[in-house]
Amino acid sequence: MWKLIIAVAAAAVVLPAHSATDQYLNQTTTEESKITRGYNTMDSMGCMLLRECTDDVLEVFSLLDISSHYDNTEEFTPVAQEFNNMLVSLNQIGVRVFLADQKYFPLGHRGVYHTVSNNFFLNKDYMDSPASLMMVMRHEGWHAAQDCMAGTIDNSMIAIIKPEDEVPMLWRVMAERTYPANAVPWEAEAQWAGRTEHMTMEALASCARGTMWTDYDPTPMTGEWLIDNGYIKE
Repeated sequence: MWKLIIAVAAAAVVLPAHSATDQYLNQTTTEESKITRGYNTMDSMGCMLLRECTDDVLEVFSLLDISSHYDNTEEFTPVAQEFNNMLVSLNQIGVRVFLADQKYFPLGHRGVYHTVSNNFFLNKDYMDSPASLMMVMRHEGWHAAQDCMAGTIDNSMIAIIKPEDEVPMLWRVMAERTYPANAVPWEAEAQWAGRTEHMTMEALASCARGTMWTDYDPTPMTGEWLIDNGYIKE
């Protein structure tokens, strides 16, 4: 629990009843009461995803909102166009991006996309490298595109975009070593997209244009589901 200690020497400092310090302490205390298992847990991440924990969780409107937090700001310039293009498409389809304090993420988690709120969150501790930023941005952005492929981002479903046999074996093997078996099809292509320039940018632009199912042929199972639910015609 945070405690405010005021040392009184020759002079006293009197804080207003509703000072910024009080507001910060109240916010922190409120967050701690919501996170029963502590920070850096799935519990704290859930609190962030639901937007119930917002301390040092800042919305991103351009690459500068991220790069300005680090001393190597100029090193981000080469990735600015791709990043900002992805961000524009994400905003057009209703997805918001946030840079968040590492305390909300379980150890090792660099980012997360939430299919219910349609927001995704970047772990501030890992975004100081343009390469790391773009890998996470592309990866989580691909999950948003998968959300779009499944009819609309307004539901909580996601669908693979590429046929599974098109995903390079390297990324499938990596996903099999990293994720539960039932998540591998989605994560394998997200791993691929995360390390492929413009792949996610193009998929998100397709979603924003409303041409997802003509630019990318739905897999047979996804196509059947889209027809049954009235998203496309036979």
